[in-house]
Amino acid sequence: MTPEEFTEAVREANRTALSRLGSSKSLYADTMGERDAETVLGAAADAEHHAAGTYAAWAESETDPRAAEAFETTADEEREHYETVAGKLDEHEPSAEVPAIQTYLRSLDDTVERLGGFLGRTLAAEASKSQTVGFFVGQADPGTAGLFREMNGDLDAQLERATDLLADHCEDEDDWERAESAASEAIGAAYEEYTERLEGMGVNPKPVC
Repeated sequence: MTPEEFTEAVREANRTALSRLGSSKSLYADTMGERDAETVLGAAADAEHHAAGTYAAWAESETDPRAAEAFETTADEEREHYETVAGKLDEHEPSAEVPAIQTYLRSLDDTVERLGGFLGRTLAAEASKSQTVGFFVGQADPGTAGLFREMNGDLDAQLERATDLLADHCEDEDDWERAESAASEAIGAAYEEYTERLEGMGVNPKPVC
């Protein structure tokens, strides 16, 4: 399997979840229904903070040098994202509640599974963060929308980082399957949290046709 085929397989296997994570309801779930600019920024800052923590922990414990370097680079990116978003707020204290996707990722200690989870998280973030850009476009705040576009551009580099390393570490079909399972589990954790939050607010997580 090529990295491109792998990424497409993960997208296809999680098409519904990724589609809903990229819907307007995703932002509603992230902010628990409080879709004002400050709450949206706070939720985005929390997500970046906890992602940075995950990748920093992986970098510290990872035995493969190239993977450790990739995780540290990604942790640095996420820290910078956090500082950028938090800088738009008067003050910000990161939430102690770790997002479900990060809780799942932190449970992984195998390099191949971490790389799969890394890719899954990147795809989930790619889906949900598009709504943040759209929100600030709708708020007639092109400057903040532009900041999020720039940060979202790092997701392309993260995806390339993940696929390049997967190509090096997946030696057989079993490795690719373990990586795909981890990617899907990561996306599934994000989707399950999205669903639970919406249902807890009495909102149907499925699109109304």
